Amino acid sequence: MRLWRDPLRRRWVLWAVMGVLFLLVNVNRLSTAVLSEDLMAAFGTTGAQLGTLHAVFFWVYAVMQIPSGILADRIGPRLTATVGAAVMNVGVIGFAIADSYLTATLARGLVGLGGSVIFVCILRFCANWYRDDEFATMSGATFAVAGFGGVFATTPLAVAVAAFGWRSTIGALGVVGLAIAIVMFALVRDSPVDAGFDRIEGVPGQEILTNAQLEGHLSSVLGDRWLWVVSVMLFCSTGVNITLFGLWGVPYVVQTYDVSVTRASTLTLLGGVGLMIGPPAVGWLSDRLDSRIELMVAGGACYVCCLALIAVVGNPPLPVVGAVFLLAGIMLGAFVLGYSVIQERHPSSASGISTGTANAAAFFGAAILPTLMGRALDAYWTGDLVGGVRVYSETGYRIAFGIATVAGVIAFGCTVWLYRRDCAAAPDPDGPSLEGASSE
Repeated sequence: MRLWRDPLRRRWVLWAVMGVLFLLVNVNRLSTAVLSEDLMAAFGTTGAQLGTLHAVFFWVYAVMQIPSGILADRIGPRLTATVGAAVMNVGVIGFAIADSYLTATLARGLVGLGGSVIFVCILRFCANWYRDDEFATMSGATFAVAGFGGVFATTPLAVAVAAFGWRSTIGALGVVGLAIAIVMFALVRDSPVDAGFDRIEGVPGQEILTNAQLEGHLSSVLGDRWLWVVSVMLFCSTGVNITLFGLWGVPYVVQTYDVSVTRASTLTLLGGVGLMIGPPAVGWLSDRLDSRIELMVAGGACYVCCLALIAVVGNPPLPVVGAVFLLAGIMLGAFVLGYSVIQERHPSSASGISTGTANAAAFFGAAILPTLMGRALDAYWTGDLVGGVRVYSETGYRIAFGIATVAGVIAFGCTVWLYRRDCAAAPDPDGPSLEGASSE
């Protein structure tokens, strides 16, 4: 079979298998938006408690990012991702059968623990199978998979929950995930050499790192000021998007516009569509133009304007809300270029550590912002309950979107810092090249 014998074709099949697992990670981490009312009714939670139940996935996920990078660099993405997928889906099944808030919180933490390794392993796989000038495209394509997961976590999930109940639907996702983990272990290989091919031209060989090499890479990565600025940017931008599309977006639309969960989910679905479009398109454009930071600045400015619109107006027409969610998903593609910026500043053998460190910040944002916005909603709650579920005020939601806007402004400020530093470091056309500098 030619597809299987050609490494340039087989790598797409292997990436797709890992991508399906990453899709399920995103379905699970964003499912609480559609499930919010079911979870509040099942476990009697406040807004802050629901935010914590949602965020525990991201706390565990964030803490595990540097260890995930070390594992991916040391023992390889295939084994690391397989074990992570198994743990994640056991947690999904546990969440589906949880009979208390504490049990559900522990199970969701287990989902975060297992899911935490998948993204870093995919990027490590891409570093082994794709050239540097293909990496932004592949990282963008991987984020597009996250967008597909976000789409499945909206209207399709709402329809399934309405038909079969939330416990049966989530439990079925866990069973499917376990089956895909087995397929991935059987098919995926860490590198072309492990699959029986020669090295792909332009892709550096990836040796197994020693402890001393790992320590050296970690020290270099953590000492890079650019990494910390990119990390703050990802903390704010990714944290806001996951909070909106994974938790508070659906309740905002349901309670502000008095529509059903299914209809509200079609609005957050647009955010997933934006994530499917933006990162791969921006990544492709970035690789073709050989430009990273200029696109980040432009996208960041548009991102802030979108969030500020809802924070200022409060209840714009529903089509405007949908457009804001769509553009927020698309413009996240500009911030995703931060992974390429960091990957290019460090040796390819440190790609797992460098991308894992930056990714940790993104998910600390996803852990902190849901609870912070939930506390803002609770602070302006007027005491209204419908079916045991808190109904929040328009003022509360405006404050919550104000928090999101401030985070967007900080992310945009980080892109401006990167742009100014990049301009300052640009080589004089008549002088010696500065290429190859990996950190300051």
